[in-house]
Amino acid sequence: MHEYRFDDVIVAANADDLQTYLADAHGGKIRPLCMCTPVGVPMYVAKVGEHYAIKRMPNTGSVHSPDPGRCSSYEPPAELSGLGEVKGEAIQENIEDGITTLRLDFSLSKTGGRTAPAPSGGAADTVRTDGAKLTLRGTLHYLWEEAALNRWYPAMAGKRSWYVVRKFLLQAAAGKVSKGEPLGRSLYVPESFSTEHAGGITQRRIAHMAELATSKKTRKLMIAIGEVKEITESRYGFKIVAKHLPDFPLMLSEDLHRRLQKRFVNELALWDSIEDSHLVFIATFGLSSTGIATIETLAVMVVSGNWIPFEHAYDKLMLDALTAQKRRFVKGLRYNLAENKPLACVVLADVSPKPVALYVQPPGVEQEDEDALSSMIEESDMPSWIWRAGEEMPELPAPTLARAAKPSTPAGNTLDEVNAAAADASGSSEAQESAW
Repeated sequence: MHEYRFDDVIVAANADDLQTYLADAHGGKIRPLCMCTPVGVPMYVAKVGEHYAIKRMPNTGSVHSPDPGRCSSYEPPAELSGLGEVKGEAIQENIEDGITTLRLDFSLSKTGGRTAPAPSGGAADTVRTDGAKLTLRGTLHYLWEEAALNRWYPAMAGKRSWYVVRKFLLQAAAGKVSKGEPLGRSLYVPESFSTEHAGGITQRRIAHMAELATSKKTRKLMIAIGEVKEITESRYGFKIVAKHLPDFPLMLSEDLHRRLQKRFVNELALWDSIEDSHLVFIATFGLSSTGIATIETLAVMVVSGNWIPFEHAYDKLMLDALTAQKRRFVKGLRYNLAENKPLACVVLADVSPKPVALYVQPPGVEQEDEDALSSMIEESDMPSWIWRAGEEMPELPAPTLARAAKPSTPAGNTLDEVNAAAADASGSSEAQESAW
């Protein structure tokens, strides 16, 4: 059972009076301790509306217990993924009010007739190495990680659906601002489609996008995140048709489509060749006076059947092996990092005394890439395991932590509600929609 210490009192994460203790701690600016370790790890309390949430202190994720049966606040060292490059600059957390400020390198407005920028996410266009601002792909990776969709434990099997993905993406956007505006106000994630509820879904979409329809010299843009059903020709260009959004295509110009095919050729090939994969897109878009959505910037990400991102077929083989062996792990995400920069494929969370970083090197990498990976491993305190994919996969580190039947999660964290949403998702689509 996950517990917190408030002075001399220890309170369970599911205690009925936890909110009372959190309110007192918030008013007295007290740091509760997460008791996932013998000495405890300081947390902070934020007020979200009328609700109090207990949250991980910045840069302390790696000192929490990696065992999800005891704690869900564990986070691999940021330097093992692209997160380390953007934390503190592009992503700025304020523990006083619980608000996270995001510095974005793409615009949420458009003036005049500027041409659409290139698809965002590649080293040749908007990916940066200074970490000063989040690219469009970096923003998608950040929300995906905040939603805990890059984490896996066996109890999740068969329980992730678009309903679950959407729910936690929206929760991940809560408490995030950019240029003083709440990110959630500018984010659209389509509801799970249901013919029976199509009318209500359409009305809620129109209401959410109402600001875009206002005619101004400066056009407001929104961010859309969805699953691609198809990218196909339209009468005068191309369009993306999203699953769960069959009657609202997002249009893109021939030039943007050409650059999409060039920049994301690997992602599109993976999606085309791997049957159980999903292609997730993130785009900024505006509405014309006639209500037609047109994409301005675009990035895509390929994910497994369990909605875990991967970059190449060897990544996918690693995820399949870990899932088949019922392992618990956290997938590393690239954020703004250029494609040739090393990062840990996953961090195994079910081994002790420390988690283990697993690295996958595709065949044919340059010597400088090998050297960069060696340097990264040498500078890390975390044990490592390497599979050079031109060779047979070595035996994976054996699990040494007992499997938890149901991972414990702290109040206010995204994972706290994963099990509840997963249970909802296992029901009918009608029940899922009525929950909204």
